[in-house]
Amino acid sequence: MAKSTTLHIDRYFTTLNYLCRRFDVVARQTGFQARTLEEWEIWRRQLKAKLSELTGLTTMIPCPLNPKVTENIELEGYRRERVEIQTEPDVVLPFYVLLPLDLHPEETRPAVIAGHGHSGGGKFAIAGRRDILAVTERINEANYDYGVQMVREGFVVFCPDARGFGERREKSKQGDDEFRFLRGSCEILNHMAIPLGQTVTGMWVWDWMRLIDYILTRPECRGRKIGCAGLSGGGLQTLWTAALDERVACAVTSGYFYGVKDSLLKMPDNCSCNYVPHLWEVADMGDIGAMIAPRPFLIETGTQDGLNGERGIANAVEQVNIAREAYRLLGAEDRIYHDIFEGKHAWHGCKAIPWLKRWLEL
Repeated sequence: MAKSTTLHIDRYFTTLNYLCRRFDVVARQTGFQARTLEEWEIWRRQLKAKLSELTGLTTMIPCPLNPKVTENIELEGYRRERVEIQTEPDVVLPFYVLLPLDLHPEETRPAVIAGHGHSGGGKFAIAGRRDILAVTERINEANYDYGVQMVREGFVVFCPDARGFGERREKSKQGDDEFRFLRGSCEILNHMAIPLGQTVTGMWVWDWMRLIDYILTRPECRGRKIGCAGLSGGGLQTLWTAALDERVACAVTSGYFYGVKDSLLKMPDNCSCNYVPHLWEVADMGDIGAMIAPRPFLIETGTQDGLNGERGIANAVEQVNIAREAYRLLGAEDRIYHDIFEGKHAWHGCKAIPWLKRWLEL
């Protein structure tokens, strides 16, 4: 009989239960509790400052955008540009711009930033790069080409690579195989950033803020009619950017709006991009969503989405209700909507795209 090379352990003495109890004591110290408009304004201002500090947004270094168009091709029903801008010194953000073919030279349209999540190769899935087999598979699995869906509805759509994804992946000692092409390098990036006072979340939000700066220079884009939308990590980018940048006029977060205790503390194998030092002591997702009020905000949640955690859809509903209280206080209850659909972790879009068209006045 072969001897085992390891030791079987009958009981593990883990720290999870202790940390869950600690969460119950210290979490949400700056959660939404306002009862008047004045209290809401003070709360939002204070939380915005705190979140900017925790994510490292306050450490970002502005620089000229120096935009450069490197590709311009016509596809079925739309035109695709590839553009690069600088968001910090020596930090380049590549993205696709999708433009409807029926857009006249003097015409303007609402703009939407369509953010990607994990497992889609960054912007390539959102922009419908079906010429890449692995990307095609992810598009089919998660309805992931919503950038193309939006441009075919008439929007000008911006599909950026988040830092750590697509053309912005960090080098790994494991190499650069197809698996890493799809998933990105958040963990490597956060390992480098956190000891320097920055986070992946902060980097992502900063890059979208700089992308909004660029959008406002585009003659095709209609002034302040800028929306943000995204699945999973794209939902993270949408949620945080809309909360911290009031230039976002309308937001859609899909597959990313749930209580952090169930979905991140109890599920610590989730990507490191979700983890911001001291965040849970300050606020939960519902509080960040409350900061978006009274601007239109739609949340998509699949009933079978594993990221909802052990209690399922109830975990998401609780956070939506926190945000809904802020909308109720501001007399804007019609501007928040929770689209609960039967399905897994995927972009739904059935309510989301009409929502964007309504509130961005397309």
